[in-house]
Amino acid sequence: MMEETYHVPVLLEESIAGLNIRQDGTYVDVTFGGGGHSKRILQSLGDGGRLFGFDQDADSESHIPDDKRFCFVRSNFRYLANWMRYYGIDHIDGLLADLGVSSHHFDDESRGFSFRFDSPLDMRMNKSARLNAADVVNTYGEKQLADIFYLYGELKNARRLAAAIVKARAEAPILTTQALANLTGRLFPREREKKEVTKLFQALRIEVNHEMEALTEMLSAATTLLGSGGRLVVITYHSLEDRIVKNMMKSGNVGGTVTQDFFGRVETPFTLVNNKVIVAGPEELQDNPRSRSAKLRIAEKK
Repeated sequence: MMEETYHVPVLLEESIAGLNIRQDGTYVDVTFGGGGHSKRILQSLGDGGRLFGFDQDADSESHIPDDKRFCFVRSNFRYLANWMRYYGIDHIDGLLADLGVSSHHFDDESRGFSFRFDSPLDMRMNKSARLNAADVVNTYGEKQLADIFYLYGELKNARRLAAAIVKARAEAPILTTQALANLTGRLFPREREKKEVTKLFQALRIEVNHEMEALTEMLSAATTLLGSGGRLVVITYHSLEDRIVKNMMKSGNVGGTVTQDFFGRVETPFTLVNNKVIVAGPEELQDNPRSRSAKLRIAEKK
C-alpha cells in the first residue's frame, strides 16, 4: 500500500545524469520520500561510495533500502550542515533535491494537504511539528495572513481573503480543508476557483513547513559542502522556490546579488551545467502528471 501511495520520481534519469556520479563519491538526497532517486543513485555508486538520504516524514522510513552505503537521516534538510558534521563529512560530491510535495502527501486524506478530501487542516511534513495549518488560519492576524497569501501564493486578492477568514473564524473555528475551500472559493471567479484555492493551500503549506527558510539554509550549506566539481541538482515546482535556486546557482546567494572581481568577472561559486531549465518530455508528462510544473536546474561547484 505504501509503495503505491508514494510518487514516481520526476525527471529521474535527467537528474541522475546531472549528478555526474563518481563511484567512490559521497552524495546526499535531501528529499528521500519514496526512495526512487536514492535507489537510482545507489545503482551508480561503487562499493566505496556513500549516500545520505534526508526526510522529516516518518512515512518515508518504510522505503529505506537495505544497503550499507546508505544512511537515512530523519530530519528537515535545513539541518544539512549539522548532520554532515555529526557524521564527519567535510565535503560532498553531489546533492539532489526534489522540492515540493509528493503525491503521497496529497493522496493521504489524514494529512490535509488537499481540498479533494474533507480533512483536518494539517499540512505538516513532519507530523510531530507543533504548528499546523489550522493554527495559522485561526490564530494569525489579518495582515499576517494577507502577507502569506500574497508572498507564498501570489494571490492578488490576499487582503480580501484574509479579511473573510478572520470574519468567519470569529463565528466558529475553521478546522477542515473543505471549510476553508468553501469559504475562500467564493471569492474567486468560478472558472479560476480551483486553481486559486490551490495557490492559497500552497501558501499555507509553505508557512506551516517554513519551506522558503529551509530551502535557503539547505542551499547555503550545500554550497559550502560541495567540493570542486561537485554537482547541485534541484527540481523545483513553483516560481518562489525556483527563483531562490536560480539565484543561488547564478550568484551564490538567494537574493541574486551579483558581485564582480577587479576585472569585471562575476564572482560565483558555481558554473551552470544547463543554462536553460530541463523539463519533462511528452512520455513522462503522460505517465506522471506531477512532472508538468517541474524544472530541473544543475550547477557545478568551481
